[in-house]
Amino acid sequence: MHELSLSMNTVDTVVEQAKKQGFHRVTRVTLSIGTLSCIEPHALATGFEFATRGTIAEGAKLAIESVQAQVWCMECQRYIEMDERGVCCPHCRGYQLKVETGDELMIKNIEVE
Repeated sequence: MHELSLSMNTVDTVVEQAKKQGFHRVTRVTLSIGTLSCIEPHALATGFEFATRGTIAEGAKLAIESVQAQVWCMECQRYIEMDERGVCCPHCRGYQLKVETGDELMIKNIEVE
């Protein structure tokens, strides 16, 4: 369950940035998670709740936004959307694909007091 370590690292970053800016409480965190990131949002949310305990982010709401994967097919020179890895281009059946977006985990927004 790598989501727990991802949650802990995310909370560490959020708390560090909030404190650095002089805030005393984190009320909401918004994350962007790519559809090809192999991250289970429910497991990440559970890990987030655990990781915030005893920090200035305890009780913060977690919002997760899904980022649809955009992939460039090098064979037919088109952008396509994909929901899973290891599949071919639906247009040309090629496998020379470059993921442009959709494999990220990003802290999009932090709300603080």
